[in-house]
Amino acid sequence: MIIDIKGKTAVVCGSTAGIGKAAAMELAASGATVILLARNEKKLKQTLAELPGTGHSYNVADFSNNAQVAEAAARIAAAHTVHILVNNTGGPPAGPAHTSETTAFIEAFQNHLINNHNLAQAFIPGMKAAGYGRIINVISTSIKVPLPNLGVSNTIRGAVGNWSKTLANELAAFGITVNNVLPGATETERLSRIIENKSTKTGTDIDAVKAEMLHEIPAGRFGKPQEVANAICFLASDKAAYINGTNVVVDGGRTACL
Repeated sequence: MIIDIKGKTAVVCGSTAGIGKAAAMELAASGATVILLARNEKKLKQTLAELPGTGHSYNVADFSNNAQVAEAAARIAAAHTVHILVNNTGGPPAGPAHTSETTAFIEAFQNHLINNHNLAQAFIPGMKAAGYGRIINVISTSIKVPLPNLGVSNTIRGAVGNWSKTLANELAAFGITVNNVLPGATETERLSRIIENKSTKTGTDIDAVKAEMLHEIPAGRFGKPQEVANAICFLASDKAAYINGTNVVVDGGRTACL
């Protein structure tokens, strides 16, 4: 199967590292014009220089600032018809739900759902006019099975998942699909932080923590950002035109349900 998305413009959030960067690279390699969106301009410039093809650009926005993200979205929408939106933001800190402050839930809700919504609202009119739209949310397998010690994340990811399904139902008639990609344990900075946090809190050696996590994965290894990016790129293409309102799990078989 050849994925060809030439002539399409994609905005990729959190695109200077991990899954976001891998998605930007894969979309560009498949012919899309990519607009990077993240907070660190130095890293944005570095990533921009690595993207295959030409015509790519970047915008700076800190996802802890809703107004800043909304302003960036408005600038992009005024200059481009965005066909593909990849919502991807670093997850909340680890910890149990019952000891988390309410401010942690509010902050995570704003960083994830509110930013996702502002971005989608900015680009949906252009998608409707083009008769082509792909909104892809990188969430977590926790919307299927809540993960231990990720109380805030489990809660907010679930909200994003239901927001996504609602949009999918509302926008399908316009040629716009909305889907979620659910990565399992993937070799990113976030996974490293989770492992280090668990090691510190339990007094367990880092290698032992990794071994315990790997034991839960039938594939016997952590995922690679590129493997998640492949799923994102497929959903962004016309090959996935009839896939809508669903979750694509990329976790090596770890999630204990279909």
